[in-house]
Amino acid sequence: MASSTTGPEAAPSPGTIRKVLIAACTASSIEWYDFFIYLTAAALVFPALFFPADIDPVAGVLASFSTAAVGFFARPVGGVLFGHFGDKLGRKKTLVTALLLMGVSTTIIGLLPTYASIGIWAAVALFVLRICQGLAVGGQWGGAVLLATEFAPPSKRGFYGSFAQLGVPIGVVLGNVSFLVLAATMSPEAFNAWGWRIPFLASIILIGLAMYIQLKLEDTPAFRRLEQMAKEKQEAGDETPQRSPVLEVIKEHPKQILLAAGAFLVVNGAFYVMITGMLDYGTRDLGLSRSSMLTAVLVSSVLQIFFIPAFSLLSDRRGRRPVYLAGAVLLGLWAFPMFWLADTANFLLITVALVIGQMFLSMMYGPQAALFSEMFSRKVRYSGASLGYQIAAVFGGGLAPIIMVSLLDWTGTSASVSLYIFAMAVLSFFCVYMVTETYEDEMAEDVAEEEGTSAERQGTTATR
Repeated sequence: MASSTTGPEAAPSPGTIRKVLIAACTASSIEWYDFFIYLTAAALVFPALFFPADIDPVAGVLASFSTAAVGFFARPVGGVLFGHFGDKLGRKKTLVTALLLMGVSTTIIGLLPTYASIGIWAAVALFVLRICQGLAVGGQWGGAVLLATEFAPPSKRGFYGSFAQLGVPIGVVLGNVSFLVLAATMSPEAFNAWGWRIPFLASIILIGLAMYIQLKLEDTPAFRRLEQMAKEKQEAGDETPQRSPVLEVIKEHPKQILLAAGAFLVVNGAFYVMITGMLDYGTRDLGLSRSSMLTAVLVSSVLQIFFIPAFSLLSDRRGRRPVYLAGAVLLGLWAFPMFWLADTANFLLITVALVIGQMFLSMMYGPQAALFSEMFSRKVRYSGASLGYQIAAVFGGGLAPIIMVSLLDWTGTSASVSLYIFAMAVLSFFCVYMVTETYEDEMAEDVAEEEGTSAERQGTTATR
């Protein structure tokens, strides 16, 4: 990438920016592909393959979704571990480690024997590997987002950050396409016997990408400036011990972490209702085919690839909060007609319901990378952004499919799921409302940090 003679304050070249954005998008896409194919398999094939055949179908689905949820519970732990090292050792090295962990774990899932071969140990192995996936994605998001936003000028942080966010819909598309192609080209028996393994084995590509990033990319200008400041302090004889970035961000910025987590709650929860819960609901309760539901999710995810950068650009011009708040309102209200359309069991109407839902969700997810980056100073940014994101992932994405199946089984009506999404939207709206707007600013915490002044500025209502 850039020459080592380039100082940390030098403006990145256009070639450098292209490599960074492509790397952030590609790394995020393949990482999320690995994470999402597990969710698709958990809805479609894992209940029969990794759990006893004589249990109730609902119990089998809940058991399968429970192993999927374990990955979400591991994500905050990954955020803590990788956040610490990302702020201490660098964004690039930490991102590479997360990518390697995900690539190896997912490939091994593709090689696992099933319940019929080794009994309960199949589910145990699946459980452990899903934890590894959760740890990896807990560290990956912060690395990919900071790789993009810390190279960005202030006027383009939303747009640059959207390249890391694009990994989610691209990962869904790649995962669903792989399952659709396999389902269309082999018999159900062959697919259940060995075909489902192919998408998992393909993730070995991620290992090669990690090596490329390690060899070809420099760390971000913000982290290189941190390294330079640490070196200057050392040369000046400053031996003050440095506290763990994770402990520092928890002590100094607890409100920012909680606001970030709350802001992300409806985004994550509603997303997994739409891409995972709907797969089970459509095939098991509404009687649609596996291919129809995968296609509906696929169409909505393809269009999300365009929605995310569009709303991110809008946030660069109008601010993060107005776009994000509008998305929370619209998604909360859309939760009701979305399920009214789904309950028709009409493929076209289900697709429309998911497309509109993903559009409103993108109004939040697009600007989120820049918003979270702007909420924390550079020395704790990896830790703070990762913690906020991954805490919400536990209560949003991790539990959403389980809560959806349980609500449907308990109430017998999809209106209960709509109310669940609406409640999350209300909480997210409140949290974003309490965040200070920063879209036109330099990352002021960084300036304050270099001048030795207080960097506390997030967590109060915006005045702009």
